Amino acid sequence: MRRPRIVIVGAGFAGYRTARTLARAVRGRADVTLLNPTDYFLYLPLLPQVAAGILEPRRVTVSLSGTLREVRPVLGEAGRVDLDARTVHYTNPEGDEGALDYDRLVLAAGSVNKLLPIPGVAEHAHGFRGLPEALYLRDHLTRQVELAASGANAEECAARCTFVVVGAGYTGTEVAAQGQLFTDALVRAHPLRRGIRPRWLLLDVASRVLPELDERLSRTADRVLRGRGVEVRMGTSVKEATRDGVLLTDGEFVPTRTLAWCVGVRPDPLAESLGLPMERGRLLVEPTLQVPGRPEVFACGDAAAVPDLERPGEYTPMTAQHAWRQGRVAGRNVAASLRAGGGAAGLRPYRHKDMGFVVDLGGVQAAANPLGVHLSGPAAGAVARGYHLAAMPGNRVRVAADWLLDAVLPRQDVQLGLVRSWSVPLDTASPEPARVPEDHRREPTAPGPGAATREDVKAGNRADATDGADGAHASDTHTHDTHDTDEGNDVNAKNDVNQETGGSGEHHPSPEDDSQSITSPTPEVGRHGGGEDESGTGRRSPEDGSQSITSPTPEVGRHSSGPADVRDDRTADEPTPGPVEHGDTRDAKGDR
Repeated sequence: MRRPRIVIVGAGFAGYRTARTLARAVRGRADVTLLNPTDYFLYLPLLPQVAAGILEPRRVTVSLSGTLREVRPVLGEAGRVDLDARTVHYTNPEGDEGALDYDRLVLAAGSVNKLLPIPGVAEHAHGFRGLPEALYLRDHLTRQVELAASGANAEECAARCTFVVVGAGYTGTEVAAQGQLFTDALVRAHPLRRGIRPRWLLLDVASRVLPELDERLSRTADRVLRGRGVEVRMGTSVKEATRDGVLLTDGEFVPTRTLAWCVGVRPDPLAESLGLPMERGRLLVEPTLQVPGRPEVFACGDAAAVPDLERPGEYTPMTAQHAWRQGRVAGRNVAASLRAGGGAAGLRPYRHKDMGFVVDLGGVQAAANPLGVHLSGPAAGAVARGYHLAAMPGNRVRVAADWLLDAVLPRQDVQLGLVRSWSVPLDTASPEPARVPEDHRREPTAPGPGAATREDVKAGNRADATDGADGAHASDTHTHDTHDTDEGNDVNAKNDVNQETGGSGEHHPSPEDDSQSITSPTPEVGRHGGGEDESGTGRRSPEDGSQSITSPTPEVGRHSSGPADVRDDRTADEPTPGPVEHGDTRDAKGDR
């Protein structure tokens, strides 16, 4: 007799927990398949520490095959679900298409960056929801300080050492806190001109930092940030982003080369493509996480609008703590549905109880309220790190070792240049893997997945502290709350990005035209694409990738080609990331 086939789409907090719970519940009585663009689960709460050089990238990734022994991982991104045929169609990382048949389907596709219709943001800003984006930011911060230290122009040096973070939710707050300490450490190794020091700005339309959390946590974070010199500007956002800086809503123009977009997320478009009842882009489900009328389909995490039984009439927010807990309930209910022959018998509704939150502010500083007890300073820092070690499903010893080494050794102030600006565009439906040059050819030219309408923007600006903040990232002391979702700035908008350039505002080269050429005289540094091949066509052959044999500089990843008007004339090695857009919303660390 054929065993039941269970397909889980997405290996974020909800999908990973579902797979782990199911593997234990069915124990060989069903075939469990996990479809995900990467072969790892990303522990998002520690991503700011990767960008700050505290943790190595692999420390925050947990191998799917290594920790889910009874689950078959499949690399790919779901593109279409045929509910009647019970088939999930997907595309693997190399562009090949495939299909998975199922008897039970769990949709845990997570969320994507939310874009606002603000000129220049899609072209110049970078998000912070995936490992490539964290690696890019780490290299970019290092590069800007190094270039500023060796530069002769005082104004350009000051611009390179000015860093703007938009969104004062969980992610934005931690990025600013950790980033400020990181750049100060870089400056000690690379002294700047007299009178110039790193300048960090944290912007948000909300009235306070961490508006979705307890006010005492907010006050603690605000005090720590301001004490370090971070300019915390509430009620302020970005009006326009350019290659030279950002124009703020208060009329000030801030010269900068760095714009980090931590404004929030919206549900993955896959949920909306099903044609089923939706709630603000999320798939409506029963308290048991089943889709009404489709008992074989379950949904959880950011993709699902789950009724909040503790607050009748509301839905649980898009946060990691809910995604993690919902994954456990989904796994148990899928297993129960198989035993009960597909009926509702034995299915449990999803209920929750918050146990508190922790916010790591770098160094020994943190804010936490475990079980309602407010903590700050070193005590909160110990609670925060202890919580993360307990919550991570793997790599605990390695993470603890990195923390110990960071406490006794200086951080390595080098930038590898392996993740380029064009490979982490803000407007992408899949922030987990770094983009390869041919991706822009496959994507439609319709508005990007995070696009927002102007009506949504107006609605978002009216959002209150609970529904307009980055409430997802704050780690719940019971389960991780890592996505900072911005339901308050729920913008499903059209944005005026250059769709033909893949949403990043830059030209991309031919399919495998990457950043390292074998004939390069300077292999250490990434090279810009755009050079012509022998035929003079301006395109290299498909195999002529980021490690091309003809590169004169094989040491550095090569940039894809781009028009002169968008390439950064400040440094041939780095297409400028633009300023980042505005305020708060939960930086949903996607639960993809």
